[in-house]
Amino acid sequence: MFNKYDIMEEEEYEFHPVDLPSEPCFSPQVEFNDKPDSLFFNDGVRRIDFVLAYEDEEKKEYEKRRREYFEASLMKMGMELEATQSVLDEKLMFLKVHMPWDVLCTYAEVLHIKLPIQPNDMPARPSPLRFFSCITKHFYPDEKLISKESEFFTAPFEKDRQDLFCIKDKDLFFTPSMRSRMAYYILSRAPYEIRGNIKKFGITKLLDSGVYKAAYPIHDCRFNVKSQEPECPNERYLLYEEWAHPKSFYKIQPLDLIRNYYGEKIGIYFAWLGFYTRMLTWAAVVGIGCFFYGYYTRDTSTWSKEVCDPDIGGKIVMCPQCDTCQYWTLNSTCNTSKNLCIFDNFGTLVFAVFMSVWVTLFLEFWKRYQAELEYEWDTVEFLEQEEPPRPEYEAKCIYERKNPITGVKEKVPYTACGRCVRVSIGMTTVIFWIMLILASVVAITVYRLAVFFTFSRELRNTNLTIAEPIKEYVTPQMATSVTASLISFVVIMILNILYERVAIWITDFELPRTKTDYENSLTLKMFLFQFVNYYSSCFYIAFAKGKAVGYPGKPVYLLGKYRNEECDPGGCLIELTTQLAIIMGGKAIWNNIQEVLIPWLKNLIYRHCVHVTSEKVIPRWEQDYQLQPSSKLGLFYEYLEMAIQFGFVTLFVASFPLAPALALLNNIIEIRVDAWKITTQFRRDVPEKAQHIGAWQPILQGITILAVVTNAMIIAFTSDMIPRLVYYWSFSVYPYGNNTENTMKGYINSSLSIKAEKYRNKCMANQCGYRDYRFPPGHQRQYEYNMFYWHVIAAKMAFIIVVEHIVYFTKFILAYIIPDVPYAVKEQIKREKYLTQVILHETNLKLVSKQDCLQQIEGNFVHWILLLWLKIS
Repeated sequence: MFNKYDIMEEEEYEFHPVDLPSEPCFSPQVEFNDKPDSLFFNDGVRRIDFVLAYEDEEKKEYEKRRREYFEASLMKMGMELEATQSVLDEKLMFLKVHMPWDVLCTYAEVLHIKLPIQPNDMPARPSPLRFFSCITKHFYPDEKLISKESEFFTAPFEKDRQDLFCIKDKDLFFTPSMRSRMAYYILSRAPYEIRGNIKKFGITKLLDSGVYKAAYPIHDCRFNVKSQEPECPNERYLLYEEWAHPKSFYKIQPLDLIRNYYGEKIGIYFAWLGFYTRMLTWAAVVGIGCFFYGYYTRDTSTWSKEVCDPDIGGKIVMCPQCDTCQYWTLNSTCNTSKNLCIFDNFGTLVFAVFMSVWVTLFLEFWKRYQAELEYEWDTVEFLEQEEPPRPEYEAKCIYERKNPITGVKEKVPYTACGRCVRVSIGMTTVIFWIMLILASVVAITVYRLAVFFTFSRELRNTNLTIAEPIKEYVTPQMATSVTASLISFVVIMILNILYERVAIWITDFELPRTKTDYENSLTLKMFLFQFVNYYSSCFYIAFAKGKAVGYPGKPVYLLGKYRNEECDPGGCLIELTTQLAIIMGGKAIWNNIQEVLIPWLKNLIYRHCVHVTSEKVIPRWEQDYQLQPSSKLGLFYEYLEMAIQFGFVTLFVASFPLAPALALLNNIIEIRVDAWKITTQFRRDVPEKAQHIGAWQPILQGITILAVVTNAMIIAFTSDMIPRLVYYWSFSVYPYGNNTENTMKGYINSSLSIKAEKYRNKCMANQCGYRDYRFPPGHQRQYEYNMFYWHVIAAKMAFIIVVEHIVYFTKFILAYIIPDVPYAVKEQIKREKYLTQVILHETNLKLVSKQDCLQQIEGNFVHWILLLWLKIS
């Protein structure tokens, strides 16, 4: 097969010179036929599979030579071309590319494209929702517009046996997405310049050097108007009406149509995003229930009542939280304590355990759903060796090595030592940027310390008449937390922009072999950076802030100058909640602005600059040229955004039960925003094959494992739940307490330690309280940790160990009992393999057996003729 197109030899990565004619070679140039919706050449027969755009300038002779060579290579490889001048710009030319039937069959076999061999004869399993069809039908796309596809058993296409496939119409047998994928495969490997041993090839390099301005498959129609062409399927219009339009936000996504139009890679992303959003519904409902439980029980909390009680909290004088701060009474934090009760209650513990189980069910059920899509979309046997090398990789192949698998010599772009150097440089750069993030976290911590002193001094002395309605809520801790969170968000966004370019440069320098390898390498780098960038401030508040502050009279200083900041008397949980809310909300708003507003403005400015008027008839390919080009990284940023969100939903959910609800609301909008964006504002993506969500699957699994630890530690070390339980069950009754039955009364006094303060004239009493468990002054072990402290530490460690083991065991059991592939899908896969064996392979055996039989009969006949001749003679 590869012999027919020696340019495409992949084993040796050699490209032979194209025999150019003696005269300049140009593709046929025709005038636009005034059919704006046409998807064909001017003859109306040959379909446009790809479009290249370039500017025809006489000054750039070298670009013209490269373009001629490239187009000659394409024609030699069997592709048909037709050029048309732009309607709006005389210098702009559009080169339309068509793949004839013979070339399609060849490359369908090269790319192992699976095509129908027989209708699916296995009965479909009835849906459990069929009894509610009168209700659920309103949530599905209109069947009159998007009909259900017929199901077929498929097999990898073989050109020599094409009569065994279900070919009813050659023009429709290969879908437009298949045709575009095969066209791009050839475009990526056609040479445009060969000088001695130096070969240059691929449309990617020509785009980067400016020889061509754009390369893209065309949309089949306008997104909001049906095509006037009778043979146009109007799939883009259907996708907009039933999927991308805001009015369809409640409808289930037409995944089969998305996959047929954009390819499996985009289809699997929207399938995953839709499944993730549906699963978030359950987490959001439980999280909202937990929130309302805390909201309605906040006024009945005994320890919150004690903080707000003038006779208890009003008489407790608290020690200053900084060297220049004043004394304050405990009941000044009354509202903060009530708000803390909303998030720090027993419902939060239940919700954290629920989320640990939910995330396991999400991943396991996604594997099952993914297996169904793999079968339905013919990616079950999509092997890694089917993926060709990247053109950038092939162009740098100058060293020879022996392939350890095939034993054949092949060319690679670097030696073993060179590869180690490249990887080492990449790792060093990533570590440097991670250290830069940690430095920014330290800087924000210093900001917190410095600003807290100012807020503590000013807010208590300044009469805030303008902010009178919210004055009681504006505490030094809250003001510091909100401003630091906003600054942290800005720093995160800036570092993201800078590191993104660095990560792409590093990955390009490493030269991964295939596009999947490239994406996986970039994914790992970007996620490690984003993980530290987004979550470092949250980890600091949850597990570092207020943990090493010493005690009044002997505080701990950072850098020998700044006194470590303390948590609010209610704990740091409310600050962690504030941080999560600001980062999640700010990130969602910023991403939607980037995804919607910026592409729309760019398209608007472009249309204004080229003075597009309604009088001119613009062809389909030129309408698409006016749209934004697709990102080189595809859906990388969409996956990254969802992975970061998944971390917020799972890693810190014990402190913010509303996180799943916010994520659900964001995802409902995100699905339609992404759909609207790729359908209306961007050129059509080159369809790509994908079996699963790639490197994001193990990343999500790693997040779920870490989430169990972080939530257990948040409940143990960040919230006040364990100290309250210890007091309720042990220290509220004999021998440590004076109560006859378990109660929370007196908890606030037991959670505070006393510091003698006789040297301060401004002090209203001779002692003040601070948040810790230490012996009082005058005790033989004054200011050392008391018995309550060691009981609490033991309870916290026991809680973490027990909860982790229970949750991990539950996750293991659920993962074991839920099969990754449904039984019905296994049966269909076996049936398909059987039919492939019978129809394709046994047919050859029968032909071989028939030929052997004929040869044997012919031999016997000759033998008898010889014997008869001998007898006669």
